[in-house]
Amino acid sequence: MEIYAGDHDVEFKDDKSPLTAADKASHDVIMAGLRRHFPEVPILSEEGKDIPYSERKDWQRFWLVDPLDGTKEFIKRNGEFTVNIALVEEGRVKAGVVYVPAQNRMFYGRVGEGAWRIDDSGEAIAIKVRKADPAAGLTVVMSRSHPSPELADYLRDFTVNEALPVGSSLKFCVVAEGRADLYPRLGPTMEWDTAAGQAVVEAAGGTVKKVDGSPLSYNKENLLNPFFVVKAENL
Repeated sequence: MEIYAGDHDVEFKDDKSPLTAADKASHDVIMAGLRRHFPEVPILSEEGKDIPYSERKDWQRFWLVDPLDGTKEFIKRNGEFTVNIALVEEGRVKAGVVYVPAQNRMFYGRVGEGAWRIDDSGEAIAIKVRKADPAAGLTVVMSRSHPSPELADYLRDFTVNEALPVGSSLKFCVVAEGRADLYPRLGPTMEWDTAAGQAVVEAAGGTVKKVDGSPLSYNKENLLNPFFVVKAENL
């Protein structure tokens, strides 16, 4: 947050996406903390993603970390950037934390046990996806910084009452806490972009599936995700 409040220099990665000192600092803090508390569990982080597949392919359990998701939102200072930490077991997300530093808000969940939100009060409030009513119309979450022309085609068969532009992994959380029904992501994402948010959604009773209905899996040789759809109940 000190970096957020000050003047931050922006570098660019090989794929032309932005990188700030906050990405690096967050990575260092999280790596140190996880290694201290869970020394036996390996870590895959966006800022340390060059671990070869030959080394990680046999991992049965690992942390998947995005130290700063929504760097464009960070640079714009719109408050919608997040820190994401997920626990992955045998290719499936089991638990996840999505923290929103500029809003002092945290979403977390363990699949099969439930999901919660903590705000300024410090109280953990249980959250759950809502039951969608497609006939009455849906609230759809869409990317604030990565619009997709495929999205309009996908939504033609739906009645959309409201479109919510949201940045970073907060899009998952909007569905998880019952403020929206649907989040189709028909554009590129990486595994660390989605794992923690997926855990929160699934812990809250929603689903995250590829467009063909199959599960979204993790620790693939190519860490690029396929297109996927996040849904509330009844969809």
